[in-house]
Amino acid sequence: MLTKFYIEDHIKSALMEDIGFGDITTENLASETDFLEGSLNTRVDGILCGCEVFKTVFEILSKDIKIKFYFKDGDKIKKGDKIADLSGPAKYLLMGERVSLNYIQRMSGIATETAKYQAAIGELKAKIVDTRKTTPNFRAFEKYAVKTGGGALHRFNLSDCAMIKDNHIRLAGTITNAVEKLRKNLSHAHKIEVECDTLDQVKEAVECKADIIMLDNMTIFDMKAACDFIAGRAIVEASGNVNLDTVRTIAETGVDIISSSAIVAKAPTLDLALDM
Repeated sequence: MLTKFYIEDHIKSALMEDIGFGDITTENLASETDFLEGSLNTRVDGILCGCEVFKTVFEILSKDIKIKFYFKDGDKIKKGDKIADLSGPAKYLLMGERVSLNYIQRMSGIATETAKYQAAIGELKAKIVDTRKTTPNFRAFEKYAVKTGGGALHRFNLSDCAMIKDNHIRLAGTITNAVEKLRKNLSHAHKIEVECDTLDQVKEAVECKADIIMLDNMTIFDMKAACDFIAGRAIVEASGNVNLDTVRTIAETGVDIISSSAIVAKAPTLDLALDM
């Protein structure tokens, strides 16, 4: 969940970036008494996400702006739907228009893309999850959008989970060396994940009692063989070559988690409009 103070701090920075030393267009055209009404509308179908963030932009600019939402985060919206009505001082509605749309369009796009992947997996047990390939300083909003779209979350940052990747294995010499060294230093609350490229690495990771085993860019045949060998002794994650055409086939191998950067990095913004 995004906390109010986190949202406010982020938005203040975004507004400072966008408004700079002042909105020279609006401030020279609008008086303090000018009033506008508007509506937030969608031009496409999708999953709505970012209502609280959208609203907070205007709350920071003016306490006199009123917003009434007809949908909430996670709702399906269809082309032509009115999402919200807005009214208040013209000056601040116009100043906040672009920043508010940037947030809600981006977050709704990610939620919509995530929902497509989870729908493709269907009734199978696998969950689609995100990665750390996110926009710098926007990760919390993107991860919230993934959750809103029906996905699950991977680690938030490097301190959440020890993930031994190929370069770490090169550094430590072997998977066994890496796992043993980490176990001596980690808190009991941290899990250890090992990225495996081959079935031999999978066997070594199981012998080391890794908590999570990532099958990285493996063939469908090898993923199925790995799941059969692991047999519930670790959480199994699949990664690499994940798209809407492949995600269900990957899920059918028996993996628990399918991680993909595409649900965030390749998600298009949802086409929303603020019509005054």
